[in-house]
Parts: sequence; C-alpha cells; structure tokens
Amino acid sequence: MKTPDTLRDLGLEWLDGSGPHADIVLSTRVRLARNLQGHRYSTQAGAGDREAVYSAVAGMVETPVFPAGVTLLRMREMNVHTRRIFLERRLVSSELLGRKQSDHPSAGAALLVCPDEPVSIMVNEEDHLRLQSLVSGLSIMEAWSMVDRLDDGIGRDLSLAYHSEFGYLTSCPTNTGTGLRASALVHLPALVLTKEIGRVLEGLDRVGLTHRGLYGEGSEFVGNFFQISNQKTLGRSEEDLVEHFGNTVSTVIEKERRARQVLRGAGPRTEDLIWRAYGLLRHARLLTYRDLMELLSGVRLGVSLEMLPSPRVSALNRIIIFSQAAHLAEAAGRELDGPERQAHRAQYVRRVLDGECGSPTTDTGP
Repeated sequence: MKTPDTLRDLGLEWLDGSGPHADIVLSTRVRLARNLQGHRYSTQAGAGDREAVYSAVAGMVETPVFPAGVTLLRMREMNVHTRRIFLERRLVSSELLGRKQSDHPSAGAALLVCPDEPVSIMVNEEDHLRLQSLVSGLSIMEAWSMVDRLDDGIGRDLSLAYHSEFGYLTSCPTNTGTGLRASALVHLPALVLTKEIGRVLEGLDRVGLTHRGLYGEGSEFVGNFFQISNQKTLGRSEEDLVEHFGNTVSTVIEKERRARQVLRGAGPRTEDLIWRAYGLLRHARLLTYRDLMELLSGVRLGVSLEMLPSPRVSALNRIIIFSQAAHLAEAAGRELDGPERQAHRAQYVRRVLDGECGSPTTDTGP
C-alpha cells in the first residue's frame, strides 16, 4: 500500500503557499501538448506505436535535455493505489490511467518526473507528450518558463509534428497551434457570497477563458474553488497567451479582494460564517470530501481576512490533498469503505488543526 519513498513528495511543491496571491490562487499550471513526427497519434495508435513513442522518450532520459535525476515511470508497472495517488495530486489524468480506476493503462503510458523541479511529462496520453508544470500562487511566467525550456530541449532531439501555417499538430483540433493550456486553481468565496460570480465568469468567456471544477473538465464545483484556463491556442503566440492569461486572472483576483472587503464590512455575519466552519472542522467526527471543501472555503476566507489567527495556508492546502481517498488509504495501510473514510478524514483534519493551534505535532501528511 505504501508508495516508494522516492515518489512520496512528487507533485506537492505548490502546497507551501509561497507564490503570489496564494490565499486566492492555490496553484498555476502550464501544459504543452506535443506529438512526434511520423508516429500515429495516441487516439489512433496501437500498442506498437505507443511503445515506439515511449522508447523515444526513454532514450532521452540520460541526456542533458532533462534535469538530473529524472525518472520515467510506466503506468502498467505501478500498482493501482500509487496511480490513484498521482491522480489526486494532478500529476496524471484519468485519460492516462484509463477512464475507470480499474482499467489497465494503455501500452507505453508513462510519467516522467523531475524530483527537484515541479515539472513532469505524461507520455501517451491524448497526445504523445504532455509537458506540464505546477507551481504555487499566480506564478504564470515561472510555470511557463520551465515547460518552455523543456520543450526547447525535446524539440532539438526529437522531430515534433509541426505545420508552418497551423503550428503544433495535436490529437484534438482545439489544442492545435501553440498546444498551450494555462490554468489557475482559484478560491472565490467572496464573489460567490456577494452574488458577483456569475458576472465574473461570463466576463472570462468573453475574453477567451473558461472555468471548470476542482479537477478540470467534467468535474463539479465544490467549496467555491474554480479552475480558470484559456480556450484558444491557435492564432496567438505562446507568450501572448501566457500574458493574456496572467492579466485576466489578476483582474479576477482584484474583484475577489474587493468583494472580501465587502464581507469584512458585514462584521458579525461574516465572522459567524467563518467561525462556524472552523468549529465544525475542529470537532467533526465524519466528513465527506464535499463537506470538507465547503467548510475549508470558510476557513480559508477567515485566514485571508485575518479573522482567524490560524491555520496557515500551507496547512489548508495539505488538507485538500491528503484528505482524498487514496491518500487516506495509504495512511491507514488499507482500503477504507465510505464511513471509515469519512472518520479517517475527520480525524486527520482535527490533527492538522490542533497542530496549527500550537498543540504538539510532527504532521507532514496523514
């Protein structure tokens, strides 16, 4: 059940909450879709085609293209539990693992990880390569520069599918062009509570951005958390897309901060909402993940408005990740059924919050 020690901290760099506006923007991700020239795209590829792509990437692991210490992990060689851990950390997608958790991953499906940098590559997902970075706060240029360097190195060693008129060619036409998707996971409780969220989300659509739930396309909205991402990748340069995305998210942040000041002016009503959420988290004995996220929203708001002296944003970030099903199962050393999972989740949250209040703790996860 336990994941290898070398993989234990992968994908967790953003949890420290050190990035700009980390109280509102939990994380920023930049992803580039790339395909290899002369190979069938993943949607049409057979096992042999996928293995050929895997071999091409594997042949580069020991070269200067990648940072020292990179590891290429075959999905089929990882147990189901470890794959679920990586899915909960947003290192891999459900497409890479198979639509259902019980599915056997496709031939050649792999994840290349860099232990010293928050960058990774999904191999043989919807496209041959999905280069990605995940960083704390609104750090769009930092995230972009890391995948850009990786892209330049791969492009020097491998022939990428590129058209002089259309740009980088991808399995899905909506990604053709730059192949770039930028996204930010944002917490917008004040805009929701002041009923301004609808107008803000409509504004995103008008400028070419879209919004989704916590885990991207197809996921539901919980706890006032939204993923904002660009829709267009064709007709603009990568630099323009990144700049436009950063400026637009900055505007959303400004609107959320103004709405938070409105809530601050509400005084006892806002304090009551925040302290009720905090009290329930401190004392609950059973928590569904949806309930947890709804309550965490109130607590995060309280910390940002300085109506709560603790916990730290980094602790709240850790709760989001380590309270998920696979992480709880790892901590317990076994699979948990529904009621057990709810009990373990509540116990973990209480332990973290007790530690944040000054009680003795050595917590680094469940």
